[in-house]
Amino acid sequence: MISVFTNDASADEVIKALLLDGGALVSDLIETDLMARVKNELRDPFNEQGDKFTNDFNGYLTLRLGGMLGLSRSAADIIAHPHVLAVADGVLKRHCVNYQLGSSTAIQILPGETEQELHRDDDFYPIHIPGIEFQISAMVALDDFTIENGATRVVAGSHDMRPIEGVAESDVEQVVMSAGSILYYLGGTVHGGGANRSGQPRTGLITTYSLGWLRQEENQYLTVPRDIADAYPESIRRLMGYQSHGPYLDVFPNDPDGHWFDA
Repeated sequence: MISVFTNDASADEVIKALLLDGGALVSDLIETDLMARVKNELRDPFNEQGDKFTNDFNGYLTLRLGGMLGLSRSAADIIAHPHVLAVADGVLKRHCVNYQLGSSTAIQILPGETEQELHRDDDFYPIHIPGIEFQISAMVALDDFTIENGATRVVAGSHDMRPIEGVAESDVEQVVMSAGSILYYLGGTVHGGGANRSGQPRTGLITTYSLGWLRQEENQYLTVPRDIADAYPESIRRLMGYQSHGPYLDVFPNDPDGHWFDA
């Protein structure tokens, strides 16, 4: 079972449960007005381009938007929420100098959508290194997630890399959570979207944070226009990947870490 914490729980408590079970839920962490701003900023993009990622894996009644920092200025306050970054620090910085956004996606599951195929986010990469999680995910519920509207399905303990084909239905837990709650799970944890049997859409914001020495799943430099990226504070630009990883990787002119040199 996934452990559930109140919003005053320490990051250390959450990290301990996350590493043990592969997932952890923190209830009611994001403020109502912030969620309302994000949903308002995403309304037009969902209507205009939300169906561009439809396929057998993503579903045909699920709307998706990538590159959140290019679509919703307010989303930055969720993506860089202090609790989220504290959890990411504790999990990822064991294996890297710094980490970055792997991807940031808004997902709206519409009525009638079926269950998504169970999968691991780390399978994006062609290799696995025992004992190292390549990324963690933070799923923020912008609506209440219920059994009926497609709450995320998670297999606790599945970061042990058991074959997905061997996962029994009894091992799958549907994580019900109120709007503003965050479900953290590891890159190796088996999960998938639920079926929406309600009459209303279910909207969430899912952001992955990956080790700084990996290639990002979503290229932030191309996805987010440069003028928008430049308008964010340095802390956000660093999350987008505008930083070096140690003294050698990602060296570029005007490097904020000062590693640029003439070859």
